[in-house]
Amino acid sequence: MRAWTVIFAIIVMPLARGADKLTEQDRIEIMRGLVAEYATVKQFLPRSKKALPFESSGTYDKKVWEAASHEYGPAGRVGDLVHITKVFIEPEKLVLQINGGFNGGRKWYDSAQKGGGMGGGGQMHTMGRGDSNAPGGTTLEILFHKPLEPMKASEVKKMLAPVLDFEKRSATELYAEVLPPEVQKAIQTKKVIEGMDRDQVLLSLGHPDHKSRETKDGIELEDWVFGQPPGKITFVTFNGSKVIKVKEEYAGLGTEVGDPKTPR
Repeated sequence: MRAWTVIFAIIVMPLARGADKLTEQDRIEIMRGLVAEYATVKQFLPRSKKALPFESSGTYDKKVWEAASHEYGPAGRVGDLVHITKVFIEPEKLVLQINGGFNGGRKWYDSAQKGGGMGGGGQMHTMGRGDSNAPGGTTLEILFHKPLEPMKASEVKKMLAPVLDFEKRSATELYAEVLPPEVQKAIQTKKVIEGMDRDQVLLSLGHPDHKSRETKDGIELEDWVFGQPPGKITFVTFNGSKVIKVKEEYAGLGTEVGDPKTPR
């Protein structure tokens, strides 16, 4: 019985180990699912001559990234759209070239040609930059610290979620995510709170139905009025760029609103 156990282990265990390796089909699926994909930047993405290290757990060394940004500037700011132009599959990491890499950016795609291929130790595929609006290019390496196991492109995108959003959400949505929690809540509930700026008010309520300015006690104020009677009217008062007062009233049919000099 013990002999059969040994034989079974000798035969089956190598097969099990083989099943945990990245297959050719996996490689093809990763290439097809990542190359030429667009993503929206969620965290400042620096240009770098060396590939920016990024752990497969979703973490990265902010000091390393900050050092690169101080030396070379941005490859993408929050809200910018970037383009995955090359993907290399190496034994223990995935390397993604973004917007043509360090020498890429706005000038790179003018002369780029579509093409690519796979083969050799590190597999690669490339595409033109398209309509990315980011200022430059860079390279990102996802570190696994062990031989790559079977995975899908969708899993790789989830790994990159802290820095890149592949759902193609708008820059406005991403901007809202980095705001203080109380401001986020106000925007989600279509409210305005004191301390918000004009952009945040626009995100919450849209464009006002009426604007007016007045100088009171030497201070220049600007009033934004949202809503029309009959219904709720919201008065938002700015001092400079910040909201200093919010007032809501319900107006009946025939009521005139919007004159800041009218007592409210």
